[in-house]
Amino acid sequence: MSEHTPIGLEQERRSIRALTHSGNFHLDETMGYVILHYALAPKGDLRARVIDRAASDGLELVRTRAPDQIAQADIVFDVGGRHDPAQGRYDHHMKEKPLREDGVPYSAAGLLWKDYGRAALRNILTSPVDDDTLEAMWRTIDKSLILPIDQDDNGVAKMGKLSLADIVSACGPAWDTTELYGRQEALAREALGFANAATAAGAHLVNTVDRVRASLKATDRVLQAYEKAEDKRILLMETGMPTEKVIFEHDLPVVYVVSPAGPDQWNVKAIPPVRGDFGQRVSLPEAWGGLEKETLAQVSGVEDAVFAHPARFICGAKSREGALKMAQLALEIDAANQPQ
Repeated sequence: MSEHTPIGLEQERRSIRALTHSGNFHLDETMGYVILHYALAPKGDLRARVIDRAASDGLELVRTRAPDQIAQADIVFDVGGRHDPAQGRYDHHMKEKPLREDGVPYSAAGLLWKDYGRAALRNILTSPVDDDTLEAMWRTIDKSLILPIDQDDNGVAKMGKLSLADIVSACGPAWDTTELYGRQEALAREALGFANAATAAGAHLVNTVDRVRASLKATDRVLQAYEKAEDKRILLMETGMPTEKVIFEHDLPVVYVVSPAGPDQWNVKAIPPVRGDFGQRVSLPEAWGGLEKETLAQVSGVEDAVFAHPARFICGAKSREGALKMAQLALEIDAANQPQ
């Protein structure tokens, strides 16, 4: 966490002038602006602040390279040649770049996330969370979203095809805009492009926060269900949610996950030997594969059995009890078929 109180997060808040460079824009300063928006003035209009600086709502954004305006701004990021967070300076283009603990250079997004990310999270979340959960969310998003931005912007590793960085870059005006329409129109199109890019980056950040929140919630529920399980090979979930990630991250010996899949439908899903891979730790019985309803019920002995996929990685029944019985029977059949 930051060793100083970031500018704008003081108890008595004031209007803040934030500044980044004009001209071509990239994901790091676009996301940097988004982070400041949610940390300092989340009720403001993300787009209007870029297009119409009068619509500041406590945070004004200036895009320029003019030295006098850089000197007057409260927060300067991705420009200015200084890294001095206590003074609101967040550039990373110097010879002595600010580095993460593992040596990866920061971008403007990473530097601002470090100081303002937790405040942004609090304002994005629709329901408050405790400090430990907030810190877990901050670290997860730092690793999954912000670090790749740092790596991409510093030439360490590309984010990949059709990445958020590509989407942001595509919002910029074409190279010959000034030639075709004149400087004033080119500047207007540049501002509009940055506003559109910020909207896309902002939506991605908000969605990421919600997914991380839900993922941490799922982790708690999966581990609680696992602790309650009589047979640790069968994970019984009372609500449908992602489970595979938790099973592999915590090295749980789960073979089947039983969970609701809709009204009058409970499924049994086989866990693969490797996360995201095809195949199953224990396939469903061969005799069930491809059968449905009455035929499957007769073969399996489960009265409300509904289906069994031909690939034998998933099956289902109408009731919780029926699905649970199918999972138990599948394990018994597998054990019986093992060489003695």
